[in-house]
Order: sequence, then C-alpha cells, then structure tokens
Amino acid sequence: MKKKTAVVWIMVLIGVLCMAGCGKGNAQKTAENTTILVVSFGTSYNENRDLTIGAIEESIKKAFPGYEVRRAFTSQMIIDKLKERDGLEIDNVEEALDRAVADGIKNLVVQPTHLMDGYEYTDLADALKDYEGKFDQVVLGKPLLSSDDDFEAVIKAITDKTSSYDDGQTAICFMGHGTEADSNSVYTKLQEELKSAGFENYYIGTVEAEPTLDTVRAALKENGAYKKVVLEPLMVVAGDHANNDMAGDEDDSWKAILEKEGYEVECLLEGLGQVESIQNIYVEHTQAAVDSLK
Repeated sequence: MKKKTAVVWIMVLIGVLCMAGCGKGNAQKTAENTTILVVSFGTSYNENRDLTIGAIEESIKKAFPGYEVRRAFTSQMIIDKLKERDGLEIDNVEEALDRAVADGIKNLVVQPTHLMDGYEYTDLADALKDYEGKFDQVVLGKPLLSSDDDFEAVIKAITDKTSSYDDGQTAICFMGHGTEADSNSVYTKLQEELKSAGFENYYIGTVEAEPTLDTVRAALKENGAYKKVVLEPLMVVAGDHANNDMAGDEDDSWKAILEKEGYEVECLLEGLGQVESIQNIYVEHTQAAVDSLK
C-alpha cells in the first residue's frame, strides 16, 4: 500500500514538473515570436525624453525580459528635427511596421504612451489595420487613462508626488494638452474624481481644449485662500508645451498670467512618464495586450 502511494505521488510530481516546463516553454515561445513596439508622440527635449519615454520603455523591457522592445514616434516634425539636429534616427509608425514585416516578426504588440484614445490613438489603430494580414497577430494596447482603475492609479500617483505642497494655501494645477476628440472628457472626469477623493486643491486645465486656464483661474479665485500655485504638466513628457505654454517667460504663459494675478508660482517640469507608478500602468496594459495573444 505504501509503495503504491509513493508511486502515485511520484507520478503527480512528474505531472506538475511537466506542466511547469510546458508553461515556461510556451511563454518562451511567445517571447521569441513577439515584438513589443512602444509608440509615442515624441519630443525634441532630449533629457526629458530619456526620463519619460525612455523610462517607460525600460520598464517594459524589464517586465518582458525575453521580448524585443522597439520604439516609434508619431510626430514626423519631431523625427525630422532630431535627425537634422542630433543625427538621431527614429522610425515613424509606418517605418516601424514595415521594418517589423521585413524582419519576419510573427506577433506584434503595439503599446502607445498616449494619455487617452484621442486622434493620435485612433490614427494608430487605423494604421495597424493595414498590416493585420502581414503578421500572425497584431494587438494594440490601451492608453494610460482607459478604465476606472487607471483613473484611480493616476490620481494616487499625481497626489502622492505633490503631497508636500498640500498646505491649505497652495493650489496644484496640472496642464493637459486637450483635444477636439470626444476623449477630451477624461480631463473633466479626472477633475471630478480628484474632488470626490477629497483633493479640493487640485485643478486640471488644458492648453487647446476644455477646461481652459480661465476655468482654472475662476476656480482659484472662488476659493480665495490660495497664495501659491504649483504648475505641472499632465503629459507624459515635459516638452514644448510644458516649457513654453506653462513655464515660459512670455506674457501669455500660465506662469506669467498667474503671477500677474498675485500668486507665487512654482513650475515642476516633470512629465508623467518620470513617475514609476505611471510607468507601471503602461506595463500592466502591455501585459494585457500580450495575454490577449492566442
């Protein structure tokens, strides 16, 4: 009886080891056949690009050590500027997809660093449709703010990062880009979620859509208790908009306008991509895309 029991346990153990080995083998096979393409708008600010886009890419590389991770930018203007100014060559989306086809890649996971599913994201999705028959599988990952969990995680990230300014006399204002697409509603939702979570001194505005700086100014004035305003971009990269529209010395910058109204203004030129917890959201979205491969 004891001998039979021992044999049974040995067979079970062999089965478990085989299953583990098969799982590892399948994962390794998926990694060998799959490339991850990280797609960003891009920026000509080299240092901040490394701290943001580069950091997101590195986080994805660490999370998927067996996968090749590539880069593409959507802004041809930035691509051309980097090539002319720095001799740095970066693929646009079409070039990256053509290169992947030429290299014989079977499965392609495309992970954007976009904030939302605006026009940049839908253009990317449309571009991928033309290449579906050229790969075994093409999967598009989700942008940063795609679910209620994402909003909760982003709120925690930006409030944790700026908690030292929460003194009752300081307003923390985040400047987003804004879009004419319906997805511009993420800014309003983020503002509402911040307020619901008790972060009454946090404000969201955009450069090119709603809510505007005027919306933010009216809210600051209505509160009446603020002496200082901290400005920070609600963008993956602290690029041109952050350095000029937000923190520039021109009369029409957010900084200059708020200073004229009597506030002490401090600008934080740090993109969302620098925050580790934000990087982790992109990793999670990449994981979901990889898991969807058949």
